[in-house]
Amino acid sequence: MIQDIAPHRLANQYRPDAVPVQGEWVLYVRGQDVAAKRVDEPTPSFELPRVGDEGVSSEGLTYLFSLDDASVWLAPEEGAAQPPVGFELVHNRVLRMEGRVDRERMYVVYTAVHLAAWYARNRFCGACGQRMGHHQSLRALRCPACGNVVFPRLNPAVIVCVRDPERDKIVLTRYAAGRYAPIDALVAGFVEIGETIEDCVRREVREELGLEVDNITYYKSQPWGVAGDILSGYWCDVVGDPTLHMDASELGRAVWAGPDEIPGQPDDLSLTNEMMCLWRDAHFRR
Repeated sequence: MIQDIAPHRLANQYRPDAVPVQGEWVLYVRGQDVAAKRVDEPTPSFELPRVGDEGVSSEGLTYLFSLDDASVWLAPEEGAAQPPVGFELVHNRVLRMEGRVDRERMYVVYTAVHLAAWYARNRFCGACGQRMGHHQSLRALRCPACGNVVFPRLNPAVIVCVRDPERDKIVLTRYAAGRYAPIDALVAGFVEIGETIEDCVRREVREELGLEVDNITYYKSQPWGVAGDILSGYWCDVVGDPTLHMDASELGRAVWAGPDEIPGQPDDLSLTNEMMCLWRDAHFRR
């Protein structure tokens, strides 16, 4: 998955005393777009701007985190801080699907998009309206007027693999046209206020597929920064009528699929793909 970057290591501790060093990455983030440069040698990929590149200023940078021993920085979104010459704003999905970008760099991009969105949406205090400032020691924003402290937001969400043990199938879905790339996925959704994660699993399956489930079992979690998510993966089994009643406002496709009908996603970055392929491969090894 995207966070499995060993022997590299992403350290998320906040370092207010960090100073930009020549060659460190600087992320220019505009919504879901990131400044990158297309390169074709030795294979098609993308490069990210670095401190010291022409047009990359070290002024006004915000420390994000570090990859191994190198800091990663966020360029200011406001004012005249534009991506340097030779770099273009590219959607993170393009980097993932078309760029053949190594795993640790995609992890950097996804996590940077998460933090950039949090900074952008909390420029002003939600309690008194004053301009927010960086906390002196924590990964947080603090209002100098009223003392309100805001920490980065995480959205709890679930990934659900719905199984039919009797027919040896699982449900594959695709989002409605235009929402995301047309690749196979599993049921997914956000945890609502006053809801347990297990209840979220039941509700999302019921809403998207019209099915009832039990035997809900936790598998693994994953950060998914481009949505600000912390994802929890669950297995469950259909109960009663397995007929699918797809919510067409959310999904463009929902089918019961056997092991030989699961090609997997184009890469192995997502928890969704790992769960689909784990179920598929376990059946092929029988």
